[in-house]
Amino acid sequence: MTKKKTEQVDNLQELESALTKTEQFIEDNQKIISYVVGGLILVVAVFLGFKKFYVQPQEKEANSQIFMAENYFEKDSFNLAINGDGNYLGFLDIIDDYGITKAANRAKYYTGISYLHLGQYEEALDYLNDFKSDDLLLAPVAEGAKGDAYLELGDSDKALKQYKKAYSESKNELTTPVYMMKAAKLLESSDELEQALALYQDIKKQFPTSAEATNADRYIARVKIKMN
Repeated sequence: MTKKKTEQVDNLQELESALTKTEQFIEDNQKIISYVVGGLILVVAVFLGFKKFYVQPQEKEANSQIFMAENYFEKDSFNLAINGDGNYLGFLDIIDDYGITKAANRAKYYTGISYLHLGQYEEALDYLNDFKSDDLLLAPVAEGAKGDAYLELGDSDKALKQYKKAYSESKNELTTPVYMMKAAKLLESSDELEQALALYQDIKKQFPTSAEATNADRYIARVKIKMN
């Protein structure tokens, strides 16, 4: 018991010593600590003010400006969507004028897809690579679109990598079977028949109601013939 009490006393003394040293440090450096704390408060205040009085108004204005470009995009008028029509801003204008906004990020996606449709694949990749999203549908579509661009540029390895990324990152009924099918066809065309077969079979098993699954049996049979 005496040994235990001695240890407790020693621990208490160490704690008191540590507290004393901390108090002494604060006292010796009070001015510096005040500057640091004040600086942090100022940084937070500036950030909140910047967000409220600059970013939020920019976001609101960007959203009001982008609607016509989106309308042109939906009508497949891709040049007008990208460059505007002289009266309304195009996606490139939104990116330049409202670069810090979510609308500008969205415009990068639309610009990339528009260039893809126009056959300007390098430009499509530039904007799609700048686009950032964690949306469960939009993110895989963007990755898959990069695959389409690489395929058109003759880089099947990068195309396959993007298709795999597109169907792996977000499992869903809408996009996953689409990019699994694109990957499987690319593998088949590259004579990677076992991998292609496995993907065709996975489509049929995992997404039986998808449009891609309706053709899976035909592709499976074709690959098996090639393998024999």
